[in-house]
Amino acid sequence: MDIKQVRNTLLLVFTALVWGCTFVVQSLGSEYVEASTLLALRHWIGGFVLLPVIALMDAYGRRKGNPPAAPQTREEKRTLLIGGIACGVFLFLAATTQQIGIGQTTTAKAGFITALYVLIVPFFALFMGSKISKKIWLCVVMGVVGLYLLCMTGGLSLSPGDTMVLLCAFLFAGHILTIDHFSPKTDGVRLSCIQFFTAAVLNTICMFLFEHPTIANIQAAMLPILYAGFLTCGVGFTLQVVAQRGLNPTVASLAMSLESVFSALAGWVILHQVLTGRELSGCLLMFAAIILAQLPDSLFSRKRDTAP
Repeated sequence: MDIKQVRNTLLLVFTALVWGCTFVVQSLGSEYVEASTLLALRHWIGGFVLLPVIALMDAYGRRKGNPPAAPQTREEKRTLLIGGIACGVFLFLAATTQQIGIGQTTTAKAGFITALYVLIVPFFALFMGSKISKKIWLCVVMGVVGLYLLCMTGGLSLSPGDTMVLLCAFLFAGHILTIDHFSPKTDGVRLSCIQFFTAAVLNTICMFLFEHPTIANIQAAMLPILYAGFLTCGVGFTLQVVAQRGLNPTVASLAMSLESVFSALAGWVILHQVLTGRELSGCLLMFAAIILAQLPDSLFSRKRDTAP
């Protein structure tokens, strides 16, 4: 078993934990500010939090005599800028459509439909020339069934809100694959920083065009905004960029989809929402899918007898 891949998967599981708790936090923040206002502020905070982190990492690297993490050539700088902007555009679109959709549908449906990026990612990867093993497909099916048991309590019919969240799932799949493309080519923390500032600028434009934020409301929502900025963005999305380096994007999407599991658990612990036996079964099935995805393929291949 590849230790580095296991480590990166565990980092993404921790990322999913941070994001899962964010559902509760942003639900509290949405009582005071609208979607673009909250997203703009959290992305600005996330971007500025990473600036001193980048400076400290560069200083540590110089002291250890490591090669500079900053791009040196014009081509490297161009790759970093294009990658950061592309990731930021996907992040802005996915987060915004999700927030709009959640306001028009139930939380259970939104959680299940959003997490369909687990199934969308391998389809996108196939069109990009990647090969998906049978084991990974089995994990995808297990993950989707687990999410269904966890999130769905009734039949699935697409309302306008459901359609918006489904669009969000496609956009998050695009975000995952865009990171998968650019993260091996450039510094992950700088890539994450640029994506936050890109999303922040776009959300700020939408905030002033379509919303009416007030200082009083922003102050009332400050704790959720700070959590979303420092942890959801500064920690969560940065860990996503760093941990996805060299990791199968389908496995990465499975790990990150655990945010639905952690969201339900956070609601149970913080808001005292009780999990049913069906929902707990979904949690267990999701964790089983993650564990199975990390087992070596050789365990599932039929050994062939070799004649002397």
